[in-house]
Amino acid sequence: MSFEWPNKARIAMSFVINIEEGSEMSVARGDKGPEPVDELGVSLKIPIRNYANESNYDYGIRAGAKRVFGAFDKAGIKTTVTAAAQSLENAPELARMIVDGGHETCSHGWRWVHQFSFKEEREREFIQKAIDSIEATTGTRPLGWLSRYLHTDITRALLAEMGFEYHMDDFSDDTPRWDVVETPQGPKPIVIVPYALDTNDMKFWLAPGYTPAQWLDYAVETFDRLYDEADDGVPRLMSLGLHLRIIGRPGRIGALDKLIAHVQSKPDVWCASRLDIARAFAAAVPAPTGGAGA
Repeated sequence: MSFEWPNKARIAMSFVINIEEGSEMSVARGDKGPEPVDELGVSLKIPIRNYANESNYDYGIRAGAKRVFGAFDKAGIKTTVTAAAQSLENAPELARMIVDGGHETCSHGWRWVHQFSFKEEREREFIQKAIDSIEATTGTRPLGWLSRYLHTDITRALLAEMGFEYHMDDFSDDTPRWDVVETPQGPKPIVIVPYALDTNDMKFWLAPGYTPAQWLDYAVETFDRLYDEADDGVPRLMSLGLHLRIIGRPGRIGALDKLIAHVQSKPDVWCASRLDIARAFAAAVPAPTGGAGA
């Protein structure tokens, strides 16, 4: 598929800040158990509060956010913030950082919980609640969506019906593409802006002993290969997922600084929000016609 990024950039670099702190699972929020994603790998199966893990998430709000947003403010880069809506309700200072930095807010659900078991009515309400909440905290409604890993077989159709421009629950490519889904109003196209798990800083929590140097080396290798491959005339997309409570630690934030410097040292690189990437792709590649999956 041949198209061009703005200013004929070789690669669109998408930095994604995931904000989940303050909306993760907790007995205190009425959940059946505590949040299972824990840096120590402790997954409690009983209805008890895990105060230690809760404080690890709080770290992202109290200390990590300043470092992460500060790194991008210093570099002059506008990111996409995939935010669980309740997180911004509970920590309005994070919403202010997003707005003040000119970052895009993509919805990461109303809460950071699994939606894959939701029936249509509940999922529609979940999506609408996220739209209304994020618009209230940031002043702008979200136009992109990222689930907590899994979604339902109608999620994409609901998103298209409800006015979303792109969906990022996809890891299948290094460039965007169109999908056409069936809605009550007929077939609707939506841009798929693929995400990536292999470059995500969650590796620090999932792989004991994983170091900032290893993460930086892998991210640089990924960027350089995609940058070089663009010689074939197909511009590339690189996604890098970050978390306030993870990369925002003092021993890790330097790796992000170094990666940003490496990216900015190269010519013909477009650091952009995912909404801008989706719109640039939509402007360059006509939406397909026909039914779902066209």
